[in-house]
Amino acid sequence: MTGTLYIVATPIGNLEDISQRALRTLREVDLVACEDTRRTRVLLNHFGIKTKTISYHEHNESARAEQLCKEMLSGRNVALVSDAGTPLISDPGFRIVQAATKRDIPVVPIPGATALMAALVVSGLPSDQFFFAGFLPARANARRAKLEECLPVSVTLVFYEAPHRIAATLKAALEVLGNRGAVVARELTKLHEEIARGSLSELARRFSGDPPTRGEIVLVISGAADESTGRAETSPRDFIARVNELESSGLDARTALKQAAREVGMKRAEAYRLLVAQKNRRSK
Repeated sequence: MTGTLYIVATPIGNLEDISQRALRTLREVDLVACEDTRRTRVLLNHFGIKTKTISYHEHNESARAEQLCKEMLSGRNVALVSDAGTPLISDPGFRIVQAATKRDIPVVPIPGATALMAALVVSGLPSDQFFFAGFLPARANARRAKLEECLPVSVTLVFYEAPHRIAATLKAALEVLGNRGAVVARELTKLHEEIARGSLSELARRFSGDPPTRGEIVLVISGAADESTGRAETSPRDFIARVNELESSGLDARTALKQAAREVGMKRAEAYRLLVAQKNRRSK
C-alpha cells in the first residue's frame, strides 16, 4: 500500500503547544523530513521520540521530494516538519506536497501553531479577512515596491520580518501606506514575548533605537479600507512637525507636504490649508 505524507505543525516557541496528534504521528511514521535535523532532534528528544530524521530544505527540496515520494510509494509514511510552526508557510514543503498529489499519495494535515495566526488574533485589528504576504524583500527598493502593491488592499496586512530589518520596514511602510494602525508581534509564545501596538509612526520610533531588536517578528498593519483602526488621528501640531521633519531630512517643501499628507491619509489640498492656517497663526 502507498504511504502517507503528514504535514505536521510544531511549536513556534512554547513546547506545550504541540498537539497529542502531532506527537503520535511523529512517533508512528517511518521518516521525519525536517529543515534542520539538529533542531528537530532537540524537539523529538524532548518527547522521547526516536524516529529517523532526514533533511529537507530549500537547497535540496526538488531532489529530496522525489526521493521521499519513492519512499511513500513503497509504503513508508513520512512526516514533514519545519524548524517551527506550520510547514509551507514561508518555509519549504510546496514541492513535496505537489509531487505527492501528482502521484496520488495521501497528504494529511496535522494542524497546530503558526506565527501569523497567533499575531493576527491578538493584534486588535480586523481578522475576518487578511492578506498574508510572507517576508518582505530585503532590498529597500524591492521592499517599497512590494508595499506599494499592498497599498490598495482593503483587508488587514500580515508580514514576517527579520529583526535587523524591522526598523527600515516600519519606516518604509509609514512612507508608502501612511500612518496606519499596526502591531509588531515579537517572540510569540516565548519568554520575551512582546505585542507592541500603535501607529506606524509610533512603532517606527520605538524600534529605531537601541538596543537592537531581536527575535522572530510578525508585522500586522490595518488595511486601506479600515477607517476605524486604520489611520491614526494626527493633530495639526504633529502634522506640521512631520512636515518640518521631512524638510530637515532634505525634502523640498512641496514633497515634504505631499509625503506627510499621504502618511496620515489626508488630501493634499486639506494638508495645504492646514499648513497655511498654522503659519498664519504664528504670524499673528
